[in-house]
Amino acid sequence: IHLATENEQYLSELPEQAGYFKETRIVEFIFLLSEKWHLDQSTRYQAVELLERFMIKQVEQMCDNGGNAKGRDQGQRSSWSSVRDQIANTFVLRLVSCVQLASKLSLHYSRVTSDTALKFLQSLKYSYTKQELLESELAVLNTLHFHINVSTPLAYVELLLEVLGYNGCLLPAKPLHQLCVQLLDFCYLTRETIYDTLLKIAIENSTPSKLQIAKFLTVKEDFMLLAVGVISTGVFILSPGHWEQVVEHLNCITGITPQSILEFSYAVVRCIVGSTTP
Repeated sequence: IHLATENEQYLSELPEQAGYFKETRIVEFIFLLSEKWHLDQSTRYQAVELLERFMIKQVEQMCDNGGNAKGRDQGQRSSWSSVRDQIANTFVLRLVSCVQLASKLSLHYSRVTSDTALKFLQSLKYSYTKQELLESELAVLNTLHFHINVSTPLAYVELLLEVLGYNGCLLPAKPLHQLCVQLLDFCYLTRETIYDTLLKIAIENSTPSKLQIAKFLTVKEDFMLLAVGVISTGVFILSPGHWEQVVEHLNCITGITPQSILEFSYAVVRCIVGSTTP
């Protein structure tokens, strides 16, 4: 109930730029960096979501400070260019800071120290100091008003798996959990393809309008739907005989319709096997 309420509140306050900083290259960078530093599974999702929320807030603040964009004169164009340059120049530093902060939240022994972060940045030919690294962490914390410990889609997946087990679903718990984590990674890395397929299924049209795309944003950012879709797909792959029963249980637990669960699983499986396969 707590997770569902948190999810609904997040969707009700969703900025229209949500998802802009979850493109594949950024997600892949964070995942690879998390692997390099031996961070636990939840940390990489936390870092992606942290960077996304921070960057949107930072861009909003920079644009507000640069004045209102009502006109189209040269000064405003150069102002936006300046904002863009500032974001680009500090982006990798901010990304590393978000991974650092996520590692500190995870209660994991592999916390990322300043020395580790600096060594990595230096390997990319950046010449930041420890003070600048600390200031970068504080910039993320201040911009988000220290509200950084939010639930990730993995928390939704793991809790729903626990509820399924409690409700008597006889599923291979450990292999299913491992597969769900792999599928969640896959959904993050192929986000645009999966949700593009899902949108076209929902509207029964291969060319969605701008309004339809805008309205679909709440679907793309719905962690509960993502978790349900990941579990459903995992069961379909591992134990297809239990699939219909699990979909019924997930429907009862979350209120998400069997049709929506089916469509999400279809979009994921289609992306895994390739669109040319029947």
